[in-house]
Amino acid sequence: MSIVLGLDGSTADAAVAVTRDGDVVREEQAGPGASGRPRHSELLLASVERCVEEAGGWAAIDLVAVGAGPGSFTGLRIGIATARALAQARRLPLVAPSSLAALARGMAEGADGPAPLLAVTDARRSEVFAALYEPGGAELWAPLVAAPERLAERLEALGATPLAAGDGALRFRQQLEAVGAAVLPQRDPAHRIAARHVCGLGEEMAPGAPAGIEPTYLRAPDAEKWLKRDR
Repeated sequence: MSIVLGLDGSTADAAVAVTRDGDVVREEQAGPGASGRPRHSELLLASVERCVEEAGGWAAIDLVAVGAGPGSFTGLRIGIATARALAQARRLPLVAPSSLAALARGMAEGADGPAPLLAVTDARRSEVFAALYEPGGAELWAPLVAAPERLAERLEALGATPLAAGDGALRFRQQLEAVGAAVLPQRDPAHRIAARHVCGLGEEMAPGAPAGIEPTYLRAPDAEKWLKRDR
């Protein structure tokens, strides 16, 4: 029996789940508050404790999995720091699957056919994070950051009609659909990263030392860019 704690903070959602042999024990997903700002720092640990308690307590947990991104600098930092601290304190192995791969795994649950899966999250600054996967999960394009117009150009050259989901696909639906991508309906739950898929991907990975887990940023944070500008 394998019991996995999974969490992800790469998007505006604070997502947490515990699975037992692939079945969900408990899952929580909370979006931004009334102010519109993500609530990772205030919600993530409380969600973890509720999910772990439902699974029988920390003694039952075998593995911690955290989404490595790409995504929000602050959300990733909070999610990975939380996972590292929990894994170190409980002496648990830690893995960090791609957050975009977790998004694609959720898309695959409802997909019907051989279309590739395009996971697209909003990177702000009029850009997206994106990666392309086969329906079975194999990576076709490694995660990238690009303007939606550049992503559209790459899709046009693909010669296939991908299924697209994620908050970035919703924001830039017009550009993606113009080159043939099929963006899932607005209310489809596959647009949000579910922590149960972080758990599932984590079970397929070889664990490493918590201190060695690093986020996938793909670009410098705003603060670093402002520092270089001011210099």
